[in-house]
Amino acid sequence: MSELVISGLEASVGGKQILRGVDLTIRSGEVHAVMGPNGAGKSTLSHVLMGKPGYEVTGGSVTLDGADLLAMPVWDRAAAGLFLAMQYPTEVPGVQLRDVLRHSIATGDVSIDELEPRLLAEADRIGFEHQFLDRAMNVDLSGGEKKRNETIQLAVLQPKIAILDEIDSGLDVDALRDVSRRVEAATEETGLGVLVITHYNKLLDELHPDHVHVLAGGRIAASGGAELAAELEVSGYAAYSDGSARPAAEIDPDWDPFGDATFADRTL
Repeated sequence: MSELVISGLEASVGGKQILRGVDLTIRSGEVHAVMGPNGAGKSTLSHVLMGKPGYEVTGGSVTLDGADLLAMPVWDRAAAGLFLAMQYPTEVPGVQLRDVLRHSIATGDVSIDELEPRLLAEADRIGFEHQFLDRAMNVDLSGGEKKRNETIQLAVLQPKIAILDEIDSGLDVDALRDVSRRVEAATEETGLGVLVITHYNKLLDELHPDHVHVLAGGRIAASGGAELAAELEVSGYAAYSDGSARPAAEIDPDWDPFGDATFADRTL
């Protein structure tokens, strides 16, 4: 049983404080969905957890199975069992997916001899054409193909905890179904714990959350079950516009989240 514990996490970027005390605990086999308005800090949370440069942790702690995650460089976080599926996967000219996975599993318990059959099996399972395995990493792939590529990496590496930063972005209906179901299966087959960041309830129709959280004002403003995601789709985030916790029933159904400049910066 693995456990990612985020306690009072505070972080800033470019001198601007974004996270103001995030508390979350994700355990093996659990799916936690984090939703919230643009600019609330959702992507910042994923970047800080994985150790992306440019983000300054100003308070709190993060542990994975008791180890201080924030004290580790990025590669040690990955070796410890943390995986990030990026919202915009990076193109890496000259480097094949096989190369990345070969070096990644060399630090773990998986035999190099197991890589090729596992890679081909996962490609078939996710509907990823074998010809793409011989291309440079994510080069000349569509948005959906890049997300399938990320999902293959996740399945082959079998991390303890996966952070999925808007993995549904750019996916058509078929790709959304295939990716979601593969991640859902991993929670049962390998005990994967999942922190999925999304704007849309459609993803959660396939990747069934055990817990749904609203991130607003840099902190978790509300938590609940799948019914909370359904309420948010109808009512929006007006009740959480100042980051304080209020019941979902108080949300103003007439509020337009896309018309409020407060949440216009999508990059945070």
